[in-house]
Amino acid sequence: MANETNATSAAQSPTAPAHIQQRHFILVLVAILFLAGAAVAFALRLGEHRALAKETEALAVPNVVVIQPKPEPAQQDLTLPSTLQAFTESPIYARTSGYVAHWYKDIGSQVKKGQLLADLETPEVDQELLQSRAARGQAEAQMNLAKTSAERWESLRKMDAVAQQETDEKSSGYTQGQAALASATANVRRLEQLESFKHIYAPFTGVIIRRNTDIGALINAGNSGTNQELFVVAQINPIRVYVDVPEIDAPSVRPGVRATIELPSFPGLRFAGKVSRSADAIDPTTRTLRTEIDVPNRDGKLFPGSYAQVHFGVNVAAVRLSVPVNALLFRAEGPRAAVVGADGKIKLKPVTIGRDYGTEVEILGGIDPAESIVLNPSDSLEDGQAVNVVKANTHS
Repeated sequence: MANETNATSAAQSPTAPAHIQQRHFILVLVAILFLAGAAVAFALRLGEHRALAKETEALAVPNVVVIQPKPEPAQQDLTLPSTLQAFTESPIYARTSGYVAHWYKDIGSQVKKGQLLADLETPEVDQELLQSRAARGQAEAQMNLAKTSAERWESLRKMDAVAQQETDEKSSGYTQGQAALASATANVRRLEQLESFKHIYAPFTGVIIRRNTDIGALINAGNSGTNQELFVVAQINPIRVYVDVPEIDAPSVRPGVRATIELPSFPGLRFAGKVSRSADAIDPTTRTLRTEIDVPNRDGKLFPGSYAQVHFGVNVAAVRLSVPVNALLFRAEGPRAAVVGADGKIKLKPVTIGRDYGTEVEILGGIDPAESIVLNPSDSLEDGQAVNVVKANTHS
């Protein structure tokens, strides 16, 4: 039996290592498969992460619609808007206090220089004038008495009948009397002048364009308080036309240049004038030159305050462009246009705005006709920002 057992064990011992090797092989194979699966999963996750990063980066670049500026038709002359103003316009105030007794001229009345416009009642000033005249008479009487006394004392002094001190006192009294009379006379003249202001006269030849008073109205001297402006007189021949000329055209508009104005109330009719003067300085806020044109207005057709178009007799050589209003950014530093460069990045350019056409505005400088401008730019756009360009189909 022992021999059989040993024989059996000897027969089974060669197969045991084969089973162990098979198990090890399976374990290794499972481990390899697991690692391979993990590697594949990591590769897939890494690819997804990169794809997500690329997508996020692509979404971070905004899409913008761009347009090209539209050239304006060539102009044969320079045309700008303006407002007519009186050559001279002055409010008339009272120089003394009182009540309106009469007024003689109403709105639209033609008046000559020095013509009476209104009369005031000035009871307080009248009483002060009477009092001052009485005071002047009293001062004159005292001065005459002092003069007589001084002359008498001078005679007595020559006879050594009075002391020198008394003579000097009488002479001083006469001098004081003269000064008192001069002061009283000056006060009378002041009140007479003040009383003369009860008559309101036209300061120059013109037309009454406003009357702001009526009979019985209380008037205070000067221009303090409310409703103190009695009349407004305007000289409307010639009439002034103020025009703000864009900086780009300022060198061409000089004194002496011919100009004509057109008014909506006179279609087809032009009124001739010429540039009389200019500010000789560009307004840094509007980048314009204030210019004045004098236009004859003998028949009074032109009214102050009217809107007009001014045509200057100069050729316009500058290239003028127009863009939609919603193609501009209006910031604290001034209007800007978002221009897309060849590299696909934003460049914010300052522009000079000319006339306003409603939905479009005239651009006098800052951009070129071939540049691409962002339509409806976002306020968050910055210099150097990358964008995706989309061409607009609605703007020609």
